[in-house]
Amino acid sequence: MSDIFQEIDEELRRENFAKLWQRYGVYLVGLAVLIVVAVAAIVGWRAYQQRLHEAEGERYAVALDLARQGKDKEATEVFAEVSRQAHGGHAMLARFEEAALKSKDGDTKGAIALYDALSADSSLDPAYRDLARLMAAQGELKDGDPRAVITGLAPLTSPSNPWHPTALELTALAQLKAGGRAEARATYQRIADDLQAPQGLRARAAEILAWPSERKTEAAPPAAASPPGVAAPPDAAMPPAAAPAADTQGQR
Repeated sequence: MSDIFQEIDEELRRENFAKLWQRYGVYLVGLAVLIVVAVAAIVGWRAYQQRLHEAEGERYAVALDLARQGKDKEATEVFAEVSRQAHGGHAMLARFEEAALKSKDGDTKGAIALYDALSADSSLDPAYRDLARLMAAQGELKDGDPRAVITGLAPLTSPSNPWHPTALELTALAQLKAGGRAEARATYQRIADDLQAPQGLRARAAEILAWPSERKTEAAPPAAASPPGVAAPPDAAMPPAAAPAADTQGQR
C-alpha cells in the first residue's frame, strides 16, 4: 500500500514540475543566458581596459623618451595627447610632465595654467592637487605678485600637510621678494626648527638665517617638484624630477 502512495506522490511531483517548467522554463533559460552574457561582457570589458591601460603606458613611455632626448616640443605634444585621451594616473602624470616642459621652455603662463587646472581637479588625490599648487606658486614667484603667492600657499604650510616644508620655503622666498625680511626670517626659523622637514632643507634654512640681512634676498628658489609617489615628501627638500609611474588612480 505504501508503494502505491509513493508512486502517486512521485507522479504528482513530475506533473507539477512539468507544469512549472512549461510556465516558467523560458524565463529560467533567458535568465541563464543573461547571466552568461553578463559574465562575458565583464570579462571582455576588463580585457579591453587592460589593453587600453597598456597602450596608455606605452604612449607615456614614448613621451618620456622624447623628453630625455631633448625633444621637448615633440614630448609636450605626446604628453598633451596622453592627458586628453588617457585615464587615471597616466593622464595625471602626463599633465604634470606637460606643464614641467612648458616651464622649462619658458612658457611660464602655460605651465601655471596647467598646474592651476590640476589643483582645481577634484577627482585627484589632495596630495597631487597640493603639489600642483606648489608648482604653480613656484612659477608665479618669478614674475607674479609675491603676496598672492603667500596667500595661495598658506593652506599648504600647515604641519599636517606633507608638502609643508617646501610650502614654507616658497613662502619665505615670496616674503623676501615682497620686502618682508622679518617675516621671511621667521618662516626660515620654522623650517630650521621643524624636525619633520628634510635635513637638506633645514640646513639651507639655517644657512640663510646665518647670512647678513642684506644677503637674504639672494636666496634661490628650490628645485622643481614632481608628483608624489615618485618620492615621498619627507625624503628631500623638493621631490626629485618626475619619473614614469604606473597608475592606479583614485587616488587615495
